[in-house]
Amino acid sequence: MHHASIRTADIHRAIAFYELLGFTVQERFTTGYTLACWLTGLGGRIELIQIPEPKTAPDSFNDEHYVGYYHLSFDLSELTTDLSLWLQDLQEKYLNAQQTGNNLPSSLKVLLEPTQQIIGENVYEVAFIADTDNLPLEFIRAYPKKIDTASS
Repeated sequence: MHHASIRTADIHRAIAFYELLGFTVQERFTTGYTLACWLTGLGGRIELIQIPEPKTAPDSFNDEHYVGYYHLSFDLSELTTDLSLWLQDLQEKYLNAQQTGNNLPSSLKVLLEPTQQIIGENVYEVAFIADTDNLPLEFIRAYPKKIDTASS
C-alpha cells in the first residue's frame, strides 16, 4: 500500500499528534484548495488533508451499526515488549507536548486499554486510541510463539 489518507480539521494539530506516535513529515503540499502532507513512520505512510469546513465524523468505534472504514492499525511488535508501558510513555509525551502549546486536545483519548486478543493460533496485545479528529487507531503487538518442548 502506498499510503492511507486522513481528512483532518486542523492539519497542524494532527501533525503534532502523529509526530508523537513516531511519524515524520516527508512532504508538504497543497491538494486543490487545501493543505496536505505525507508522514512516514511505524512501517507506513499516511497523508493528512486539512478540510476547511469540517463536519463531525461518525463514531466508528462506538457505533455498532457504522459501516465503512473503521481504523488504522500499527504493529508495534518490533518496538515494544509491553503495550501498557508504550501507552504510558505516549501519554507522558502527549501531556508534555500539550503543555508546550502544540494545540493538542487536553488529554489523549484511550478507546481501549491494552488487552489480549486471540486470533487463530496467535495471541496479541491490542489497544485503541483516538487521533485529534476522533479516528480510531489500533496498536497491536504479537506475543512471541512458544516452542512446544513436550513433543521433542
